[in-house]
Amino acid sequence: MHSRRDFLKSASAFAATSALPAAANGFNGTFCFFSKHLPMLDWQSLAKAVKKLGLGGVDLTVRPGGHVLPERAAEDLPKAVAAIRGEGLTVPMITTGLTSGSDATAKPILLTAGKLAIPYFKPGYHKYQFADVRKELEKFGQDFRSLIEVGKQSGVQCGFHNHEGYIGAPLWDAATVIDQLDPKWAGYYFDVRHAVVEGGGAGWKIAFNLIAPRLKMIAVKDSYWEKTSKGWRQVNCPLGEGQVDWKAYCKLLRQANFHGPISLHLEYEIKGATPAALEENTLVAAQRDVAFLQARMQEAYA
Repeated sequence: MHSRRDFLKSASAFAATSALPAAANGFNGTFCFFSKHLPMLDWQSLAKAVKKLGLGGVDLTVRPGGHVLPERAAEDLPKAVAAIRGEGLTVPMITTGLTSGSDATAKPILLTAGKLAIPYFKPGYHKYQFADVRKELEKFGQDFRSLIEVGKQSGVQCGFHNHEGYIGAPLWDAATVIDQLDPKWAGYYFDVRHAVVEGGGAGWKIAFNLIAPRLKMIAVKDSYWEKTSKGWRQVNCPLGEGQVDWKAYCKLLRQANFHGPISLHLEYEIKGATPAALEENTLVAAQRDVAFLQARMQEAYA
């Protein structure tokens, strides 16, 4: 990890390069920071930190324990978005825990997001119980369709997140539901890290090809398999240090003409002896990952 002095010294120079007009590198989407990774910061401090990184937006958590609590979305989401926009940033997407249109907070969250002109939301997860996966998938379909209807009424598009261990991890199962819905309102929030874990060498490419016509936003993270005395385990790591083939992936994004929000995730361990040190080390890690990602995107989109 670099020191605070190193970070502050390089942050302004990095921001100047990463904040170049999108047209300069061919990609017109927004690089966002996933607010989950700076939970200690208030809305304005969060925006200032993300701005230092030279990113254009915030993927804001609106879920239990998030930057906006679901039950307070109608009151607090406008305030949070105003604070972020006040620093010159955007909020292209929110991350929620919503799994059904019948969730008590679904309408307040999505109606408020629609009024604020937030284009996309990420829903929560459904887990297979492995009692009867066909019936479990059918239940997911019922819940997801009802959530999409609320999103449609609110003017907010849904991007389904493929997450290892949950329904939709291989994407073929979720596609049987999503393919039947209006692509304007129901699409995908593709996570290449989880797709590689589920699909291996070629499976992630198949999954991407399956969902590319409905791709709305992407999450970026990396990982690798490690053999321990207790067996194999997945280890999250900085971008470029894991199993994701970033050059091949960014090339596929370009071929799909993707220009949606990119949400940076820092799921690997970042240490800090104090809250301030943890914040600084998180920003340094984010700076490194953003530089790596933007280099790969520029190569692909040039």
